[in-house]
Amino acid sequence: MSDDHQHNGHESVPSRQRRRFPGISTRAYEHPADRSALVALRKLTGFDTVFKALSGLLPERSLRLLFLSDSVRVSDRQFAHLNDMLRDACYILDLEKVPPMYVKQDPNPNAMCIGLDEPIIVVTTGLVELLDEEEMRAVVGHEVGHALSGHSVYRTVLLFLTSLAVRVAWIPLGNVAITAIVTALREWFRKSELSADRAGLLVGQDVRASMRGLMKIAGGNHLHEMNVDAFLEQAEEYEAGGDLRDSVLKILNVLPRSHPFTTVRAAELKKWAASRDFQRIMDGHYPRREEDRDASVRDSWRDSASSYADEVRSSKDPLMKLVSDIAGGAGDLGGRVRRGFGGFTSAEPKPGPREPGAGPGTEGGEPPRDGA
Repeated sequence: MSDDHQHNGHESVPSRQRRRFPGISTRAYEHPADRSALVALRKLTGFDTVFKALSGLLPERSLRLLFLSDSVRVSDRQFAHLNDMLRDACYILDLEKVPPMYVKQDPNPNAMCIGLDEPIIVVTTGLVELLDEEEMRAVVGHEVGHALSGHSVYRTVLLFLTSLAVRVAWIPLGNVAITAIVTALREWFRKSELSADRAGLLVGQDVRASMRGLMKIAGGNHLHEMNVDAFLEQAEEYEAGGDLRDSVLKILNVLPRSHPFTTVRAAELKKWAASRDFQRIMDGHYPRREEDRDASVRDSWRDSASSYADEVRSSKDPLMKLVSDIAGGAGDLGGRVRRGFGGFTSAEPKPGPREPGAGPGTEGGEPPRDGA
């Protein structure tokens, strides 16, 4: 699949030589937060009961018939270039059974991998028309990564529960129970997207193409008007900007979303592409599936905890910096919080009593403080 082919005397771009990863374990590319969020999800009260019940109730056969009857199935006779990408992605990640892929008429650029028994990949016409060959290859690899990781099962449950939550919104207790599970599923879903982005990079092996694809999903097909470096600067500004109010608003904004914000995904992927872990995989040093049974759950938790700790320590977000300071034993917590939320009040702080010998504009000989 990945071998060079000649077309009219010229090497075609999709078939350029790419490294293959025989027997690669999903542990090689899964984000630590993805694994820990899934473990936490499975421990959520009532989740096992709901999941077992839905596994028997979800109309998967109906879903497959729906796509078969109302979408275009990718094959060597229909959307052949997508079929080549799909088979190539499965070859690179060593996914033995190629999942069926469908193209659905929808102007919104989107792709998904769903299914309980077997995964199905669906891409919209909006996405196919938006992305070039290399960008689309990363997206196909992204969805194959979901299939290899077994994400499609929980994604299907989330889609069903999201729809169900709307129908039972008038039932107070029922809605609360479903909302709790949906919220936990969305938190895992967002982390699983980071894992799949990494799988897409392993398949496409072109970090700039992955970045362009994310940028186009955010800003449309105006590549000549956009710049990858400027796009990544947005992610840095988003993380570091504002005060504690903005940190809280970021959390509230992301809670109802199934995907992380696009600039955040681009920044996360660029960071992983520059990491030693990625380079080791490209050099052929990665965990194998045959070793998965020996993998320790405790090690996964430790890796996840370490990842979160590093994220908090390196984060420029005001709330994360506050958490890092508290963990480090920093004092004056009340003062830090008041200064973080200082924008809520417009009143100037009243000056305290001035001690003898204090200079003008100072209190007790200390320099004046900014009220923010």
